[in-house]
Formats: sequence, structure tokens, C-alpha cells
Amino acid sequence: MPAVQLFITCLIDSFFPEVGEAMVSVLRRAGVQVDFPPGQTCCGQPTFNAGLRAEARRIAEHTIRVFESARGDVVLPSGSCAHMIRHNYEELFADDPIWLPRAKALASRTYEFTEYLVDVLGITDFGAHWNGPLTYHPTCHLHRGLGIDHPPRELLANVKGAEIRELPEAQDCCGFGGIFSVEHPELSAEMLKRKIKNLEATQSPTLVVCDAGCLMHIQGGLHRNRMTQKVLHIAEILNHP
Repeated sequence: MPAVQLFITCLIDSFFPEVGEAMVSVLRRAGVQVDFPPGQTCCGQPTFNAGLRAEARRIAEHTIRVFESARGDVVLPSGSCAHMIRHNYEELFADDPIWLPRAKALASRTYEFTEYLVDVLGITDFGAHWNGPLTYHPTCHLHRGLGIDHPPRELLANVKGAEIRELPEAQDCCGFGGIFSVEHPELSAEMLKRKIKNLEATQSPTLVVCDAGCLMHIQGGLHRNRMTQKVLHIAEILNHP
């Protein structure tokens, strides 16, 4: 039985624990042993994006230490955090002959959730059922940053009873972008309006994402506008009986 280390991410831990539970359930049904290193914290992406490189390095060093002592691949329910470890850690430690090999070693065994299911385990059908339409928003770090597009689409295509509707302008950012939504709130709000307008155009009551940042941002906009559509992480869809 393969073993993976679950890197749960800050937003899942603080706001969407049900996503973590669904992820564990799906992995176990795939025959995977799921472990959870208790010393994990943030991957360091917010500080990195804010230009606070010294602080980001300290967080990254802690993350590397935590997962170095655990066997198996590291799986995350977030394209943005996976991107941070796989690409930005190397940038942080580019001139450090001690930490760079350790960062690369962690990056080489780190996978986003859908990527791990499809490209590593080779599973695209979990016997999930969903009654009605679904539409999918390909999050920026997942699609453009990691080049991952087909795994979530293949998984959704195999959900029984679901009608997959294409989201107009799907590849446009939702406006969250980590600290972008804090530093440029007006631009972020306009991008969110466009994303919600495109969601409305699909007439789908449910939008599926692979990143908790987008989930929080879009669901927040829907809630403020008193709209009935919901945003769900793909793990919740795959775990639906």
C-alpha cells in the first residue's frame, strides 16, 4: 500500500476542514495510506508573494524539515501551494548549496491532489455520483503554473449523473491571487464580478475548483450577492456517493 503525506494547507485547515476530510476519504478508497505530519504550518506563499523573502525562507526551511522526516509522496489539495513548493522554493534557495538540494528533493515528491490521482495512481473514476450540472474553473497556479489541466477534467467526466458545462472565459483569474486581492481590491472585485457572471451563464448551481483560495473568494462573492450557487472543491465531488 503506497503512503502519502497530507499537506493540508492553511485555508483548508482554518476554513474548509470538510475538504481535507473528503480528500483523505478519496485517497483511502484509492488504496493509499494517508499520514499527516503534525508539525506542518504554512508553505510560505503569502510572504513570498509579498516580497518578504527572508521570512519566506524560514517558513520553507521548516516545511522541508517536517516532510523530510516522513516517507512517501506529499499531496496537497491546492495548486497554488504545490506551485510554491515545486517552483518557488528553488528560487528561494537558488544560491544556497545546502538548502537547494533539500528543496529540490521535496519538490520532486510533491503533487497536487488531482495530479496524484490521475498521473501517479492512474485512477480517473472513483464511482462518484452527482445529480445535475457542474462547471469547472481551472485555477491559475494549477493550470498555468503547473500545467495541470486534464486530471481534474478527466475525474469530473467520470462522475455519474453529472452534466459538465463549460465555463465561459474559464482560464481568466477569479481575482483572488493571494495578496493581490488585498493590494488591489478594486481590480480583484471586478475580476470576481466577471467570473460570477460567467458562472451564471452556465446555469450550473455548482462551480468546482482545485484551490481553496479560489473557493473562498468566489463563494464569498456569491454570499455577499445573496446568490444560490455553491463552490466546491473537487475532492468533495469525488467523495459524493
